[in-house]
Amino acid sequence: MSQPNILILMVDQLNGTLFPDGPADWLHAPNLKKLAARSTRFKNAYTASPLCAPGRAAFMSGQLPSATGVYDNAAEFASSIPTYAHHLRRAGYYTCLSGKMHFVGPDQLHGFEDRLTTDIYPADFGWTPDYRKPGERIDWWYHNMGSVTGAGVAEITNQMEYDDAVAYETTRKIYELSRGLDKRPWCVTASFTHPHDPYVARKKYWDLYADCEHLLPEIPAMDYADHDPHSQRIFDANNWREFDITEDDIKRSRRAYFANISYLDDKIGEILQTLEDTRQEAIILFVSDHGDMLGERGLWFKMSFFEGSSRVPMMICAPQMAAGLHTTPVSNIDVCPTLCDLAGVSMDEVSEWTTGQSLVPMGQGVERSEPVAMEYAAEGSYAPMVSLRYGKWKYNRCALDPDQLFDLESDPHELTNLAEVAEHAGTLAQLSAKADARWDLEAYDADVRKSQARRWIVYEALRSGGYYPWDYQPLRMASEAYMRNHMDLNVLEENKRFPRGE
Repeated sequence: MSQPNILILMVDQLNGTLFPDGPADWLHAPNLKKLAARSTRFKNAYTASPLCAPGRAAFMSGQLPSATGVYDNAAEFASSIPTYAHHLRRAGYYTCLSGKMHFVGPDQLHGFEDRLTTDIYPADFGWTPDYRKPGERIDWWYHNMGSVTGAGVAEITNQMEYDDAVAYETTRKIYELSRGLDKRPWCVTASFTHPHDPYVARKKYWDLYADCEHLLPEIPAMDYADHDPHSQRIFDANNWREFDITEDDIKRSRRAYFANISYLDDKIGEILQTLEDTRQEAIILFVSDHGDMLGERGLWFKMSFFEGSSRVPMMICAPQMAAGLHTTPVSNIDVCPTLCDLAGVSMDEVSEWTTGQSLVPMGQGVERSEPVAMEYAAEGSYAPMVSLRYGKWKYNRCALDPDQLFDLESDPHELTNLAEVAEHAGTLAQLSAKADARWDLEAYDADVRKSQARRWIVYEALRSGGYYPWDYQPLRMASEAYMRNHMDLNVLEENKRFPRGE
């Protein structure tokens, strides 16, 4: 296929350590395991930023948050930034989004020709953090530990209702595309909100993990004083002092999280089966925006550079890339240039400003040598944080905190900070120099503060008087659905049938 169809399956807050080589053996995920067997798999894939909106804007554009300006979950994604949807659409693709992408601002398409659902989260500036008020906790939207103490079983929730719709709309779209009325190649992105907390699952999936041996984290909760400064800030932001987390709460939360992976596996299976039933071929990408700490060290959710939060699953099933496992670190900002490479679409005009690299050469046996970069400048931080993942090393820097250096081969749980160990001074100096070459943290901090201050003014102004929301309103033209009198019934029935005449 010179211009192959592309199906992107994106999930939310899926811990990449559970995907060492596709889904862990003990996870009930038959559809994802089947997909993994024919995919190029990346064991050490990382988010560009461990939070939804900045991680997703980076994933779509191939640029870090410091370049996109999407620092947090209420920062506008500028319409002038090209995404993979723009690049592919410009090259003749039909582009479509079903589900979440956490776009903030009046542009709720960012290159997608169609969007089948609204988003699950607000599109305005109401979730803006404020570096001018360190320690302030905005209770009505900050995470709290109620997601852990409230874990359990339900047959319908806000998030299930959303993801049921995402899967349904995606399968309807694949059926529509199979009819061949639009001759263009297509790129369909189905983006789910599970297994993001709250940790609540349907009983049929909950029951799969009754005897699970992984319901307690490998590293139990630590005393607050034993945590690094940023982890302490996360605890404070999550209002941990107001909750008494029991071992049963932890087990129920992790059980529901694993159950929701199985729920997602069923939804993804529906989409893949529809693709197979309609005899269409497509490159398939599976990825998450960031991970979840799942109680390791006592931490939950994301917002951290620790592996559970920052590492994501990534698999690509494409004819140009050999199935197999790669352990070299990669990033989800590599997705945009990878999709363009697979589709034969040039990014030369913007490549100077794009940080991501195509992963196609890795799927053809060529290893990469550049470090993977991450950034974080959102709730739970008082100044921007940056990280480099290079070989076996992870180096974290923040102007407020001591440097962190971890050897992930010998210390996969990141328990021993080697930044002050003399024998690793050379490695620290090397990675510090790489960080100096990439980031001006003082300027980065100033940009974040300016963005936050502006957004607080705009949000408060727009909430005064009449209010027109930016939230996406899916178009539903009833006069173009099913059979209407401006249509020829014979043509309609023939065009809506797949396969035709069988």
